[in-house]
Amino acid sequence: MVLYARDIVDKEFVSLPKGTSALEAARHMIEKKHGFVVVVSSDGRPEGMVTEWDYVSRLVAEGRDPARTTLGEMMTQELVTVKASDGIDQVAKVMSEKRIRRVLVTDDGKVVGVVTSRTLVGNLNEYVDRISSQIARLQGPPF
Repeated sequence: MVLYARDIVDKEFVSLPKGTSALEAARHMIEKKHGFVVVVSSDGRPEGMVTEWDYVSRLVAEGRDPARTTLGEMMTQELVTVKASDGIDQVAKVMSEKRIRRVLVTDDGKVVGVVTSRTLVGNLNEYVDRISSQIARLQGPPF
């Protein structure tokens, strides 16, 4: 049994245009209980991501005004994606190698959701339990 990115993807996430103020975006993040925002173009394509770390390093530490700073000024533009058909082992590998806690999941070029380290770890435990049970059954006596 293989678990795929599409099986653990969080389809609900905050996405806002890059002209949105950091203050307004923070309010959306709090409301939705997410630590990140996917920054999208006017046609809905992802252009970047802003995380809680970006708030600390690019806003607070620089003494910028959150009401006057936009997501476009704070976002990380290099988006890391995985395919919905990628196994969770590949998703974990990408996240580990890139040292990131969130990865966008795509299907036919469209973003279908986000896998976070939290969802990955939670599902990985269940996945290991299932695999262990299958191995135990296969190694048991054949009667």
